[in-house]
Amino acid sequence: MSLAEYFETAEGTGVLATCDSQGNVDIAIYARPYVIDTNTIAFSMAERLSYQNIQSNPKAAYLFIEKCQGYKGKRLYLTKVGEELNPQRIKEIKAKRLSSHRTTTIEKHLVYFTVDKTRSLVG
Repeated sequence: MSLAEYFETAEGTGVLATCDSQGNVDIAIYARPYVIDTNTIAFSMAERLSYQNIQSNPKAAYLFIEKCQGYKGKRLYLTKVGEELNPQRIKEIKAKRLSSHRTTTIEKHLVYFTVDKTRSLVG
């Protein structure tokens, strides 16, 4: 099953882990990623600590825990490869997802990551 198929149907909770250039780690709850292609995903990020961290250290990890009995999910090891600031392009990518999105006045960035490695979540 491709990442696009997986994240299209999977329900659960996502956690993004980032680290700044000095090694200070942050973890935050994040929605399912936008799957761009077989090796690229993107997250909509506000200008908060996770976003600040990836500006100085492009490595991140994303943990997705499925809403089910036991432990099932995915672990994605990521490297930032780009960023979209065009509000219209961000809106287009977000519109591809079936669920509705909250609108907010916080400035958002669409940050692209290459998926370096994928591992299943095992309990």
